[in-house]
Amino acid sequence: MSVADIFDEVDEDLRADRAKQLLQQYGGLLIAAAVLVVVLAGGWRAWQWYDAKHNAVVAEQYLAAMHIADTQKGAARQEAAADFAAIAQTAPSGYRNLARLRAAALKADSGDLPGAALLWDAVAADTSADPLLRDLANLQWALHEIDGGDAASVEARLTPLSVATNPFHALANEGLALLDLHRGRPDSARDKFKALSQDPTAPDGVRRRAEGLLGRIGS
Repeated sequence: MSVADIFDEVDEDLRADRAKQLLQQYGGLLIAAAVLVVVLAGGWRAWQWYDAKHNAVVAEQYLAAMHIADTQKGAARQEAAADFAAIAQTAPSGYRNLARLRAAALKADSGDLPGAALLWDAVAADTSADPLLRDLANLQWALHEIDGGDAASVEARLTPLSVATNPFHALANEGLALLDLHRGRPDSARDKFKALSQDPTAPDGVRRRAEGLLGRIGS
């Protein structure tokens, strides 16, 4: 056996002793870490299963309430509003805010504007909500406040929605034009209605209403 072979054997023995010492010193921690990884992985899978099951239950509840709201009248629609409110208490963010919006619409239809406004405010203030739903909540709040609400507050909510890149810009500009009429600013309202009547991106109903109101302002 050469000197080099002797050194190799000594080196291997030293590494083996070192590994044995490290295992004795930290073996418990390594086992605990491995167990923790297994527990966390199992917990994550269990949470995914629970979340999917919960979402499925909420989806069924939401669809059931929506069916009642869309097909029934009178007291049944108010029961649907209560169902949506209950869903909003426990549902994940998406369904929670959809339920709030549907409940608000039903309350507004029944004449409960204060109750509807509270729900629109809740969605608009929810930073976890989809920006589109927050914009829709602000739009609905503002449109229902044009007649009797604070004009400055209505304008503050509609103005950010009136930019061309916002999906609700046509409805927001229509609301701003109506607000101008309430404020006694027919010239400003006329300019907005004229722009809306010529806006190819505006819904047909918005363009028709703008054309009709232009005629009434002109007369």
